[in-house]
Amino acid sequence: MKFLFDLLPVILFFVAYKVAGIYAATGVAMAATFAQIGWLWFKGRKIDTMLWVSLVIITVFGGLTLLLQDEDFIKWKPTVLYWAFAAALLGGTVFFKKNLMRVLLAEQMELPDVAWAKVNWSWIGFFVFMGIANLFVAFNFSTDDWVNFKLFGATGLMLAFVLAQGLLLQKYIEEKE
Repeated sequence: MKFLFDLLPVILFFVAYKVAGIYAATGVAMAATFAQIGWLWFKGRKIDTMLWVSLVIITVFGGLTLLLQDEDFIKWKPTVLYWAFAAALLGGTVFFKKNLMRVLLAEQMELPDVAWAKVNWSWIGFFVFMGIANLFVAFNFSTDDWVNFKLFGATGLMLAFVLAQGLLLQKYIEEKE
């Protein structure tokens, strides 16, 4: 359910784009992200740092898109978000000697240090790759192709990556009786 909640602005962006174009879709994505935070706040739930970062980036890049009527800014938004996540994971490792993936996921699973390091570095690599893939599609294909990639391609790649990582980590997960 959380996955669908997190994906809601992208789905609404896609639908709005198909119905009313890129500028309306940008406004819808901005409003949806604000609504997500408002809903979580109203329900008294914790608002993830990733959602706050996403809000800032969609506000800046979406705002520039609407203000300047230039769709290139919204096309940069996913790359900036992916690279911000990669930079945070890398910065945590290099500068603070903290494995942020371990911090985020330690309650869900127990892994040896070497496995946590692999998880962290694989996410850094994945986010860098996704940023490059977004730019490649955004600036070498039509806006329509980019919007389709944003929902189906990026989401599909994320699911494939998570499943592959789950398969690699299954040897560390013990079944409880």
